[in-house]
Amino acid sequence: MKLNPSGLLVSAPSSGTGKTTVMLGLARAFAEDGLTVQPFKSGPDYIDPAFHRAATGRASFNLDSWAMDEPLLNTIVAEAHGADIVIAEGSMGLFDGVASPGATGTGTSAETAGRMGWPVVLVLDVSGQAQSAAATALGFASFMPDLPVAGVILNRVASPRHERLTRLGMERAGLPVFGALPRRGDLALPERHLGLIQAVEHPDLNKAIADYAAFLRDNVDLSALRAAATSAAQGTPAALPAPPAQRIALAQDAAFSFTYPHLLEGWRRAGAEILPFSPLADESVPDADLVWLPGGYPELHAGTLASANKFLRSMRKHAKTRPVHGECGGYMVLGQGLTDKDGTRHEMAGLLGLETSFAKRKFHLGYRRATLQAAMPGFAPGAVLRGHEFHYTTILNEPDAPLAQVVDADGNPVTETGTRRGQVTGTFFHLIAAAT
Repeated sequence: MKLNPSGLLVSAPSSGTGKTTVMLGLARAFAEDGLTVQPFKSGPDYIDPAFHRAATGRASFNLDSWAMDEPLLNTIVAEAHGADIVIAEGSMGLFDGVASPGATGTGTSAETAGRMGWPVVLVLDVSGQAQSAAATALGFASFMPDLPVAGVILNRVASPRHERLTRLGMERAGLPVFGALPRRGDLALPERHLGLIQAVEHPDLNKAIADYAAFLRDNVDLSALRAAATSAAQGTPAALPAPPAQRIALAQDAAFSFTYPHLLEGWRRAGAEILPFSPLADESVPDADLVWLPGGYPELHAGTLASANKFLRSMRKHAKTRPVHGECGGYMVLGQGLTDKDGTRHEMAGLLGLETSFAKRKFHLGYRRATLQAAMPGFAPGAVLRGHEFHYTTILNEPDAPLAQVVDADGNPVTETGTRRGQVTGTFFHLIAAAT
């Protein structure tokens, strides 16, 4: 077995500590120094990888120990070939995951770091505390003794005195401090209800990332961080997921962008032809074997989509003879109508009977295990799929035949089964991998 490229995993005690800003700044700073940087995202996030790619110039991939088996994890981490260093970003807090293990684990960032041999760099928001921050850091460093915590980066430091006192605590705890970031409100990434805005929507993303890199360079010991990077042996890889069709018309714009990068890469490598088009620009569906509508933010563009007549007409025409599949936001657009946050109802494609509303939001979040009751593109009845659901939609009506039996990570039934009508299928979960 060969070693994975040396790397680090940037994590934190919780969400909202600034780890994405630190991740982007470190990745760009190393790239500016001439290193080839391979980014990864631990967990089922479909927004951050696009930011990682903007920072490094290399595609970022998700690594998910709940949804992915060992061969698929090995295959995806092999994307780091040729890189000088790996910088991975954790999700939520370092040890946050689900109670019931999936393919290889519970989906925590700690599992990703341990499996790949990447030491953890903890980003600590030290607002409102000083020496006490060391107790938090020490708890994280000792909670899983076999997981190496390389050290910490102090974030939102209020003053030189604050930094000095916090460093004293870390010295007592025996934890290296790689840097201290002064509090700066202008370094926050814009957010909305599903987390960060999409990378394509940022008004000047390249400048923002360059500013993060300069900020990290001024306040963090990059040489010490690079020296702390290590790796573990890489297991036997397998093939990436196979394409669901030969010619795939893929909706791609600000309303449709949530597709896991390893899926698209697998489709391309297997020889599938991916034909991107923009429903928001009222482009007709390309001539293809399959139309795939990813998730995204259709609720922010419902009026535009409802008036996109060329797109809607071509979708309906395609669905008469060939399959269409939608995930989450794409599923909503396949339905009868979508009510926006202001209470205005917009007619959608009408290929399924689904009716959804954002006027009264309902939170849906978690891993999903789906056993198909009928075929969907790329999978036969009885196939078991792993995915993730995250949206704030209220489902007013889901009248068509159920597509699957769906449970959460603990095996509890989930009412959002997805539906089918003719050759049109849709799910609220985003596909990650087939279960083995």
